Amino acid sequence: MPIRRLPDELISRIAAGEVIERPAAAVKELVENALDAGARRIDVTLAGGGQRSLIVSDDGHGMSRAELLLAVERHATSKLPEDDLVNIRTLGFRGEALPSIGAVSRLRLQSRARGAGEAWALDVDAGAVGAPAPAAQPGGTRVEVHDLFYPVPARLKFLKNARTESGHASDAIKRLAMAHPNVAFSLVDDERTVLTLPTTLGDQSEQRLERLGRVLGRDFADNALKVAAERPGVRLSGFIGLPTLNRAGAQWQYLFVNGRPVRDRLLLGAVRGAYQDLLARDRHPMVALFLDIDPADVDVNVHPTKAEVRFRDGALVRGLIVGALRHTLAEAGHRASTTVGIATVEAARPAFFHPGGNYGGGSQPRLADAMRFQAPSGMAAGRQAGYDAPAGRPEAVAQVNGSAYPLGAARAQLHTTYVVAETADGVVIVDQHAAHERLVFERIKAALASTGVARQLLLVPEIVELGSAEADHLLARGEELAALGLVIEAFGDGAVVVREVPALLGDTDLQGLLRDLADDLAGFDQALSLHDRLSEVCATMACHSSVRAGRVLSSAEMNALLREMEATPHAGQCGHGRPTYVELKLSDIERLFGRR
Repeated sequence: MPIRRLPDELISRIAAGEVIERPAAAVKELVENALDAGARRIDVTLAGGGQRSLIVSDDGHGMSRAELLLAVERHATSKLPEDDLVNIRTLGFRGEALPSIGAVSRLRLQSRARGAGEAWALDVDAGAVGAPAPAAQPGGTRVEVHDLFYPVPARLKFLKNARTESGHASDAIKRLAMAHPNVAFSLVDDERTVLTLPTTLGDQSEQRLERLGRVLGRDFADNALKVAAERPGVRLSGFIGLPTLNRAGAQWQYLFVNGRPVRDRLLLGAVRGAYQDLLARDRHPMVALFLDIDPADVDVNVHPTKAEVRFRDGALVRGLIVGALRHTLAEAGHRASTTVGIATVEAARPAFFHPGGNYGGGSQPRLADAMRFQAPSGMAAGRQAGYDAPAGRPEAVAQVNGSAYPLGAARAQLHTTYVVAETADGVVIVDQHAAHERLVFERIKAALASTGVARQLLLVPEIVELGSAEADHLLARGEELAALGLVIEAFGDGAVVVREVPALLGDTDLQGLLRDLADDLAGFDQALSLHDRLSEVCATMACHSSVRAGRVLSSAEMNALLREMEATPHAGQCGHGRPTYVELKLSDIERLFGRR
C-alpha cells in the first residue's frame, strides 16, 4: 500500500483522541485557557457528565473576531509570545485543545475582547468551521461544547456513566482551583450546584490553606502542616497532612509544578519516601504541594495532556521534597490529627440507666501490684525525676513538678493496655504498645545515624527453630543484620542461634522477632541491601521490643512514657500510621453528656 497523506479531518480526530479522551479533559483544557486569559471568575456547567453538554464561561481578556478564527486552527496559540519552547510560563501551549474539541463535537465560541465594543460568535461542527457572527456576550469568553464525540461514536463506548464522568470533571476543576485561590470557581452539574469556591483573602499561604480547606475539607485544613523550602532555582511550598490523617489511595495527593496539576512519578515517589517510616504500605498521606522552578529546568511538553513533566535535575527536586517533608513532620513532634479524637467522640454513645441494675462489683486496677519491666533510659530518667504524680492532687493536672506538659499527667491504666492522662483541658488515652514502638523505632534510627547500634552479648545464646527457607533468608543477610546489632549463626538445618542483640531492644521476643524478620526478608528484592529497606527492618525490631499490651505499668512508668512521647518526633503515630494516642477535649466530653 503506498504512503499517503491523511485527510485534515482525520488528522484532527487523531489529535483529539490524544488530547480529549473524556469530557473532563475538555473541561481541563478550557479552564486552563481561561486562567491563561487572566480570568478572575470561571463558571462550568455540565449536562450528562459533560458528554451531552459542557459550558465554560470566564471574565478574561477575551478574543477579537480574527482571534476567534485562529483559535480553532491547529497549532495556533497566544501562549508562546517569543516562540520559545523552553521558557513556558502558561498552563498550556500545544495549540490543539479547541480544534481537537471542535473536531469531535458541536462547538460554539462567544467572546468579547477587553475594551472592545462588540462580541463575536463562531460555530464549529465536527471540524467544519462556520463564519464569525455578532453575538451578545459580556467581557470574556463563553465556550459551549455539545454532543461530545458524536462524530466518533466508538469513543462513546469507552465513557463511564454520567456520574463518573462528572466526578472526573469536578476533580480537574478542583485541582486547578487549588493552584489559583485568587480565582472564583463554580460547577453546576445537571442543574445542581456542586462546587462554589469564592476568591480567598490574605497572603499566598493563607489563601491556599483556605482554598484547600474548601476543596479537601476542614479535616485537612485543621491537620495540615505548612511546608516551605528552597534551593537554588527551585522553591517548594504547600501543606501536608499529619500521618494519622491518611487514606487508602494516593488520589488525595495533589502536586503542582509552576501552577500545573501533574501526576508525576518522581514527585509521588518523593512523597512516599518522606512518609515511609510513618505509614503502612497500603496507606497514603494527604498533601498539596506546589513546586516553582525555572521553566528552563523542566519540560512540560512530554505528555499530550500535560499530566507529566521531566526535570533537568530530578535528584535535586526529589531531595528537596523528601528533606522538606521530613523536616516538617519532625517539627510536628508528637502531634496527632484531631480527626482521631473527633471519630472517638462520634463513636461514643451515652449509656442507658436501668433501675435496679448492678453498677458495682468488678475488679479495680491494682497498680500497686504493677509488673516491673526494663525501662528504656528515658523512662528510667523519668522515675528519677519524680514523675509519679498522685492522682488526687489538683495541681498535678497537665503538669509534673510544676511544669506544663501537652500530654498531661497519668491517672490510670485501663485493661493493662491504655494509659489515661489528664490534661489542662481534656483527657488523653495512649496505646502503650504503639507509643513505645514508635519511641524504640526512633532510638534505633538515631543510633544508626550516629555511632551505630550497640550490641549486647547474651549470656545464654538463644536457639530459634525456623524452616529451612526462613533460616536461609536470615543467614544470607547475616553481615547486614550484624551491622544492626543482631548477630546470628547457623545451628543445624532450619535453625539459627542468636548470640548478640541490639542493646536498645532490652527484653525481646527473639522467637517472634526472627520469624517476622525472615518473612520481611523473603519479600525483599535480593538485589537491595537492608539499608534500602532499613525502616521496615527497624519497625519490625521495634515492634517486638516494645512494651506489650497486658503489661501493668506504674504511675512513674506511665508518666515517663508521656514525657518521652512529647520529646520524640513522630510520636503521634506508630510505624503503620495508626495513632498512638487519642485526645478528647473537655468540651467534647461535655457534649456527650448534653452539657453543651
